[in-house]
Amino acid sequence: MAKYIFVTGGVTSSLGKGIIAASLAKLLQSRGFSVTIQKFDPYINVDPGTLNPYEHGECYVTEDGAETDLDLGHYERFLSSYTSQANNVTTGRIYQTVINRERAGDFLGKTVQVVPHITDEIKRRMLQLGKEGKYDLVITEIGGTVGDIESLPFIEAVRQIQWELPDDDVVVIHLTLIPYLRAAKELKTKPTQHSVKMLSETGVHPDIIVARTEEPLGNDIKRKIALFCNVKPEAVIEAMDAPTIYEVPLAMLREKLDVITMRKLGISVYPEPNLENWKAFLDKLKYPKSKVTIGLIGKYVELQDAYKSILESFIHAGAMNEVKVQVVNVHSEFITEENVAEKLDGLDGLLVAPGFGVRGIEGKISAVKYARENGLPFFGICLGMQMAVIEFARNVLGLKEAHSTEMDVNTPEPVIDMMEEQKKIKMMGGTMRLGAYPCEIVEGSLAHKIYGKTSISERHRHRYEFNNKYLDQFEHNGMSASGTNPETGLVEIIEIPSHPYFIGVQYHPELKSSVEKPAPLFVHFIAAAKAYNEGRIAVKNPLLQSEMI
Repeated sequence: MAKYIFVTGGVTSSLGKGIIAASLAKLLQSRGFSVTIQKFDPYINVDPGTLNPYEHGECYVTEDGAETDLDLGHYERFLSSYTSQANNVTTGRIYQTVINRERAGDFLGKTVQVVPHITDEIKRRMLQLGKEGKYDLVITEIGGTVGDIESLPFIEAVRQIQWELPDDDVVVIHLTLIPYLRAAKELKTKPTQHSVKMLSETGVHPDIIVARTEEPLGNDIKRKIALFCNVKPEAVIEAMDAPTIYEVPLAMLREKLDVITMRKLGISVYPEPNLENWKAFLDKLKYPKSKVTIGLIGKYVELQDAYKSILESFIHAGAMNEVKVQVVNVHSEFITEENVAEKLDGLDGLLVAPGFGVRGIEGKISAVKYARENGLPFFGICLGMQMAVIEFARNVLGLKEAHSTEMDVNTPEPVIDMMEEQKKIKMMGGTMRLGAYPCEIVEGSLAHKIYGKTSISERHRHRYEFNNKYLDQFEHNGMSASGTNPETGLVEIIEIPSHPYFIGVQYHPELKSSVEKPAPLFVHFIAAAKAYNEGRIAVKNPLLQSEMI
């Protein structure tokens, strides 16, 4: 049987429960344990798939096609192992399951209540991964903040699990904030005391307190927290703000979070942690040899979490290339044909990001045109690839009214369209291609050079596809389909061989990038941007020669 670690949060949201959970998991993994992490979110949406990115950041997609919370991206990036549908559970999914069972008569006429029926379903899902026999330790992050009404059923489920399982099978870690009042030059522990009090009133008592702070706590503050929160002084962990999330595991190692957790779980024999690869990555990240500037063209750039996986993939690829990647956010809604050169001036590469809806589309198309005509390294993801297709159709093929039926259902030239079998599905999300799909790559193509093989698998989250009715026209005029789905023939990768570096993909490579396994497309894109920056791109098209640095 697995052992269970629960991570709760207090005082305020966005303290970094996901990073602390992932960091602890990384440390335990580095000591030879098999670890997984799951996230329980208190909102009533069944999953984040229908949420606006402004509401909840990006929607992360797993191998099996689950639309999940963005924290699962942190879990995968830290552990280099995949999560699944079972790793993210919402209040909506819990209630949906219980109500469906009630409608089917499973409760034999009983009154269905929050306790025990909802809490029983929560407990079942909390313990599910641990019963599969694959994991030694299961870490569960409870979303929201202690004291929130919507989190109470989850906290109650944790209380019951603490009561039902042996003491050394369950540990509760409470993440809280120790604010620093600059006027008084003091760290204040009272918010933490109140947070622990609220948690204790539900019947759940934390075994370990992780204190987020801007200033060092010192032994006196730690002892004060321990005294008033009823934990041992060594179980008060200082979590100082770090320059990068990837330094947090080493900070937690110094604070012995993993050792204290193992002691609480009755684990007395364990090897030393093996973090050599992690430390090597951090050295490259902290001491780059050069810098590149990448333009991120998107429509949700006001909220960094909307493109979280892309930004983290740039960090991984930058370290691999030993360069610092400076990302410049450019809102596509404010790009026009007249100002595009000014907006994109000084960039070493251009990434056109995913998205949905018509807002900002023409700006993205203008940005793609600029990159294509000026030999600027270009990388399009999902909608970004579709914009590259539309731009090429309009300005190279001469199909001036080319568009996607997502934005213009009556376009006479639907170069991007929905497959016929998808059009019959009406439920939101039902028309999506979600999760991992295979792709066959043409030998000798740029994509083949990037991946080093002809068969790959990448994750998808989209509804509209390249319209294969136009494929011959594109290929005869210089844009090739270098990757296709072997079963359906759908185009997955497009590129322009005559361009120094121009590639677009229908899938989301950022979802599989991790510290130890950076996404190849990002690694090569940053390498191309670095070469462009250094003026060493081999220009294949003589017409572009005069426009290169």
